[in-house]
Amino acid sequence: MNHLRRAAFLLPMALACAVATAQPSPAYPTKPIKIVVPFAPGGTTDVLARILAQRMTVAWGQPVIVENRPGVGGTIGASMVAKSPPDGYTLLLGTVHHTIAQAVYKNLPYNFGRDFAPVSVIAMVPNVVVVNTGLPAKTISEFVSLARAQPGKLNYGTAGAGTAHHLIGEMFKLQAGVDLVHVPYKGSGPAVTDLMGGQVQVMFDTVTSALPQVKAHKTRALAVTTVKRSSALPDIPTLSETVLPGFDVGTWFGIVAPSGTPASIVERIHGEIDRMVRVPEVRRQLLEIGAEPIGNTPAQMGAQIKAELGAYETLASQIKLVAE
Repeated sequence: MNHLRRAAFLLPMALACAVATAQPSPAYPTKPIKIVVPFAPGGTTDVLARILAQRMTVAWGQPVIVENRPGVGGTIGASMVAKSPPDGYTLLLGTVHHTIAQAVYKNLPYNFGRDFAPVSVIAMVPNVVVVNTGLPAKTISEFVSLARAQPGKLNYGTAGAGTAHHLIGEMFKLQAGVDLVHVPYKGSGPAVTDLMGGQVQVMFDTVTSALPQVKAHKTRALAVTTVKRSSALPDIPTLSETVLPGFDVGTWFGIVAPSGTPASIVERIHGEIDRMVRVPEVRRQLLEIGAEPIGNTPAQMGAQIKAELGAYETLASQIKLVAE
């Protein structure tokens, strides 16, 4: 009987413990989240981060803070996030610049393919081949013919060595069989100024950056670099449909988390990005700056990053591009 009384006394306690153990951990998020933007305020990366932060704050009831950590081609901010706890509270607004940096910087304190968990690409911004209006080429075919007839005579400006502008330009040179001289600047602003002034004849700029000058007829757009036309420049053909079939490169912007972040948290963040890019007002905001809404899955983003890392490593080796 004593044994029965003891069992009757202990059973409710055991059940209570089992129920407590089975309870899920507190739902994410339970405290403020930080999105690190590895570039200065005001650019496309910063704009997208702030749109996402506002949406997440409203949806989740926790403050989502954007912190700018610019420097060294986006690698300073990336390094900070790579060393953060993998708990979903410190995220990176990553870009194509990070897959390029992995290929061209010798001593990065992190490995972009290994030390980050892909979450979702928010948007893709096509790059566009833009030329000085004084150049006689009115189409991309005419430009290629002109460049082939004058090897080493035409200059292309970029935001700096190792940037997306630079590597897309080098891809174009290799595939089109043309010899263009690279002129690196300290940012796209000075390069655009010299493009309009005729000091350089061509740029492989992002649509977001190039759009104001193209609309004002201060530069001429010849072709976009993604396989799909830009919604912001629907009348401009792609390189793929004109002179370089299959050419498909652009500037993507998306969220990555430190490697080891629980899959449930990664999926929660992805779900919010996916919902965000379907909201008509958000889509309008993105399309107005030349950004094509994406919202792909972590697996899709991971495959994209893996492919890019390989492609840029091969290209950097071909053109012997190494940054310290």
